[in-house]
Amino acid sequence: MEHQERALGAYVEQVKGEPGTLGVVVVGSVARGEEREDSDVDVYLVVDADRFAELAVADRWAWIDRVGLDYPGSYVDVKATDLAYLRAAAERGDDPTRASFVGARVAYGAVDGLDELVAAIPRLPDGGWDGRIASHVAQAHLHGGYFLKQAEERGDAFLLHHATTHLTMAAARAALAAAHVLMPGPKYLGRLVREVPSPDGFVEAWDRTLAEPGTAAANELLAILDDWLGQGQTLNESLSIFIRDNELAWLRGTVPAEYF
Repeated sequence: MEHQERALGAYVEQVKGEPGTLGVVVVGSVARGEEREDSDVDVYLVVDADRFAELAVADRWAWIDRVGLDYPGSYVDVKATDLAYLRAAAERGDDPTRASFVGARVAYGAVDGLDELVAAIPRLPDGGWDGRIASHVAQAHLHGGYFLKQAEERGDAFLLHHATTHLTMAAARAALAAAHVLMPGPKYLGRLVREVPSPDGFVEAWDRTLAEPGTAAANELLAILDDWLGQGQTLNESLSIFIRDNELAWLRGTVPAEYF
């Protein structure tokens, strides 16, 4: 909306002359044209390596600026970044990071190639989606077919809910990956799993597993998931993928699959 664009313009004028400023990338609802009357303006402030290092030492990764200066309730939600961060996000960013750049546009840029770099972040490398599906199916197999069974056998209420949460997250994320949809964060998952294509009964089984934690509902969800996206992935294969993605994440310099 016009008042958010004015606020964005005012913020750009405020920061573009500051030492180390290389760009302002607008993201979120304003970038996508989905803002409400009272929406804030979300931006990444791109700075040079020296300034980014200074911000890191100060543990200053995000802040709120221009509170109430541009329209009632207005503020600019700022996250700090540099070019190395953006390149790393394009190469190996997790889903929430990539999703935050969907629809992003450069409002100000003082370096060549910034538009292309920003546009590359929401795109997974070749084969990325297939890898995501295999990882999430493995998570579903282990949490739904192993840990959930143990929870029932031991009467372990925590493990029951932990395994159920991770099973349903993995099943939903496999569905999103099949549709090439990034997950912005867990608070969006219940909506997104209903928006992407899925076989008959999948969403109903997903809801039932959450409502009735236990192997009975989980087995129904797993059966649909395997028929749809399992591609013959055996339990032994899932175990190996699960170990790689979870227990060896520290060694491989990656993050566990639920944080992809």
